[in-house]
Amino acid sequence: RDPDGRDVAYLFKSQDLIHWEYLHPFYDSNPRWIEDGEDCAVPDFFPLGDKHMLLFCSHLTGTQYYLGRYEDDRFYLEQHARMSWPGGLLSGGFTMLDEKGRRIFLDWIREARTPEAERASGWSGVMTLPRILSLAEDGSLAIDPVPEIEVLRLNHRRHEKIRLTADSEVPLDDVRGDCLELAVEVDAEDGREFGVKVRCSPGGEEQTAIVLNPGAKTLSVEMGESSQDESIQYLYYRWAKESPDGKLTIDAQSAPFALADGESLKLRIFLDRSVLEVFANGRQCVTQRIYPTRSDSLGVVLFSRGGSVNVKSVDAWDMAATAE
Repeated sequence: RDPDGRDVAYLFKSQDLIHWEYLHPFYDSNPRWIEDGEDCAVPDFFPLGDKHMLLFCSHLTGTQYYLGRYEDDRFYLEQHARMSWPGGLLSGGFTMLDEKGRRIFLDWIREARTPEAERASGWSGVMTLPRILSLAEDGSLAIDPVPEIEVLRLNHRRHEKIRLTADSEVPLDDVRGDCLELAVEVDAEDGREFGVKVRCSPGGEEQTAIVLNPGAKTLSVEMGESSQDESIQYLYYRWAKESPDGKLTIDAQSAPFALADGESLKLRIFLDRSVLEVFANGRQCVTQRIYPTRSDSLGVVLFSRGGSVNVKSVDAWDMAATAE
């Protein structure tokens, strides 16, 4: 952080990577985007389309980025967005350029377990699926899983034209598991929430809901009933900063997301035991850790809130570590 407590990166130059000369701060932070106490940790700076992107992690709130232009050894910020929101666990993204010229992103997903539980398990944290970052036509960030992961698909099932009446649920009886890929397309309408529940126990004691709220313009993962392990806690912010209502913990991670007029919702959901990654229309992704304790928490359920919803299609695959 700079002396005023805002995020900052400093630029140095070198001819031999041994002797370095300090130049100046690399960019000027914008306080309307960043909260007090945030920093610019593990920065990764690279060209993306006709812009440049600075990917970084704030120790307070997690992974985020700036898009802008790079001129005369300075980065001029034009856009800011987060990849982890209150209750989220992304904490150290990095990228690489592959042989196809694609900008590949991965991030570290922290635990929501206690330190004692982490030590007892012998491991801590896991990486996201590889994602492709690119610029959309409107200059915003596009985010998609790499297509190579489709080699892991097994046992395809498809459902079409499912009508959800107001405030109803429809279980997908032939879609169960803790390692799944789901592709869901929905006719979304204003004021009508649509969701997919995963890792559901038969009686609903454990379940995790993925929810589109058109009115609030959010895509959320609701973790309040994800686990019966009472030691699991999702902090509002990593360093126990209180939410506006004074709570330290949170039971839903919500990302900004809005559909254009006439646009259908297209979700790609990846479930791998305690890891849940939700991609929406190639421009948003919410990542969460969940920790179901029951061996029968394997169900998948579609649901609506506030009105009826038309589900165009659901494609489901089991995901395997290796595929034949």
